[in-house]
Amino acid sequence: MYIQPRSFDHSDAVKLNDEVQLEYAERYGDEGDVTPLDPSMFRPPNGLYLLAYDESDAPVATGGWRTQDRNDEGYSDGDAELKRMFVTREGRGQGLARRILAALEADARAAGRVRMVLETGNQQPEAIALYTSSGYTPCEKFGYYRTYESSLCFAKPLQES
Repeated sequence: MYIQPRSFDHSDAVKLNDEVQLEYAERYGDEGDVTPLDPSMFRPPNGLYLLAYDESDAPVATGGWRTQDRNDEGYSDGDAELKRMFVTREGRGQGLARRILAALEADARAAGRVRMVLETGNQQPEAIALYTSSGYTPCEKFGYYRTYESSLCFAKPLQES
């Protein structure tokens, strides 16, 4: 397994995004995550998008971060928002999500971001377990789904105090 930076509109990223949207639709009975995202949001130094590949060069995991600052959706200055963390069914159980998460945190920290934030849903127990075991704690809701009851928001400081 290896991890590579890719653009959000790279064909492998689009493939995994389509796959995660189907999983969201299954879990929540809706059209998936409709948060507006643009490839430019993940371009360094204001973000990063990563893909993990298996031994046969098939994409099996993805994740990215994008810069956020104080706005009317509840973000704070210095936030880095985690987006599209996903591991295919075939890639699960190998620690890929944890590796991608650590790489994204390190990159956001190096870019001067002070807090990593993320939104997940109450139908994603695997994600909740990953984030809480990685030092994330519940925080005030933010973002596109902040008014949804099923939305859960978490944060983790990136800079040492």
